[in-house]
Amino acid sequence: MVKHIILWQLREELDAAQKAEISAEIKKGLEGLAGQIPGLLEIHVQTEKLSSSNADLMLDSSFEDEAALKGYAVHPKHVAVADGVVRPNTKTRTCIDYVVSGF
Repeated sequence: MVKHIILWQLREELDAAQKAEISAEIKKGLEGLAGQIPGLLEIHVQTEKLSSSNADLMLDSSFEDEAALKGYAVHPKHVAVADGVVRPNTKTRTCIDYVVSGF
């Protein structure tokens, strides 16, 4: 199994209400990909955070293998969410992908 974790910061020019609305849209869009992309096992977007956080959102997803992750990256349904709501509203993206041992 492969884990794909992303942390995003939303654009600074967005006010708190806009950030809340966009966070909800990103969550709905990405979590809506569950069951639609081959090899995608789990997908969750965390929008609630403590004040000590320096990221606004976290994607936590699991894939069967690295090939499934690569397929997800270019899948039209994922690209539509990424290009439609994620990329236009985020200023930074930090990612880590890793193999979970024992699977």
